Amino acid sequence: MTGVRSVTRRFVGLTALHWLPVGLSAPVTVLLATSRGLSPADVGVVFAVYSTVVLVLELPTGGLADALGTRPVLVLSGLLSTAGLLAVTVADDVAAFALAEALRAVGRALSSGPLEAWYVDAVRAADPDADVAPGLSRAGAADGAGLCLGAVLGGLLPLLADGSGDAVLVLPILLAAALSVVSVVAVGLLVVPLRPRQGSGAAALRAGLRAVPAVVRDTTRLVARDRLLRRVLAVSALVGTVLSTLELLGPLHAAELTGSLTEGSAVFGVVMAASFAAAGVGALLAPAARRAARGSAAAGSAVLAVFGALAVAAVPLGGPLALGCLFAVFYTANAASWPLWKAVLHGRVGAGQRATVLSASSLALQVGALGGTLGLARLAEAAGTGAGFLAVAGALLLVAGVSLGLRAGDRSAAPADPAPGVVPAP
Repeated sequence: MTGVRSVTRRFVGLTALHWLPVGLSAPVTVLLATSRGLSPADVGVVFAVYSTVVLVLELPTGGLADALGTRPVLVLSGLLSTAGLLAVTVADDVAAFALAEALRAVGRALSSGPLEAWYVDAVRAADPDADVAPGLSRAGAADGAGLCLGAVLGGLLPLLADGSGDAVLVLPILLAAALSVVSVVAVGLLVVPLRPRQGSGAAALRAGLRAVPAVVRDTTRLVARDRLLRRVLAVSALVGTVLSTLELLGPLHAAELTGSLTEGSAVFGVVMAASFAAAGVGALLAPAARRAARGSAAAGSAVLAVFGALAVAAVPLGGPLALGCLFAVFYTANAASWPLWKAVLHGRVGAGQRATVLSASSLALQVGALGGTLGLARLAEAAGTGAGFLAVAGALLLVAGVSLGLRAGDRSAAPADPAPGVVPAP
């Protein structure tokens, strides 16, 4: 097996290559669908299909990498993502776009975790005493860099290309599909199997499906007896609603401001890149935000949510520059809040229940995203994107209110874990 430095370089490079196509397609997907006759509510339905497929498959597919090996699962994920991107380029109605997004969602569910797991296992195989944290940190930076670069390229490419209409909006998605193929080839060459297959994919999928009821049951029992956990999951759901709605309304508003789909894609590509960079800064500011709130994760996250709400509410009042600045403010505040909410969550559960609660938080995020793409998208279609942004701001004010109810968790949001399986009394 190769050394730790080589494994880390592979992991970081593959991470950037994985997210680059995502960034490329993000600024233009909504605008392409709009140019082909889909309304905001129709696009919301398409996004809802994506969220639903990820929601349904993320838990059952969790054991496939252990059974089949990391490389086959990542290759399959990449091929499905490529197929989904190509399907987007030819889709011309709600059903076709929904099918394309379903393919991408299956690829997303399969890619959740295997590459990181391979990295940790490969480092441990090369040096059992090696620290994986630096590599994970670099991969996080590569993740953001891939998204930022992709968003800028995806937004500017239609503007720089000759032509008009949806033909130029397809170009970033075709480039994303090509880079997705490159990613598949890179995975095949660089992800070295560490152990033989441990079973069949069908058996792993059946085991994953059998595990879902247990996860839901355990999570329900855990959350039912802890008020603070219920509040954290409510925050996750509300943030899912906010993020999914902004991803839908942002490009539409950019196109409205510029009066052109191609110029709108360019503007929103830059807005997304700035937002991704701002999120990276926000994550670094979380400890400072908590110190400023006198050590209270609840107060700190509530204040940040209010800042985010004010920024989103002001979006309809400004032009393209204001759109970029206000989105950056929101993403900074949101990214700074996540570690504070997670601190409360981790302080309420022991090691034996941590994975279950994290799964519940992820599922709540997807459920909230589903609600946003279905509900707020219809509001935006009926009353305009400005009303949609105001509704998102209202959701963020709800986040602030729910966060204030986490004050009792400030005492338990410490690095030390309670005894396994023990949940402090609410």
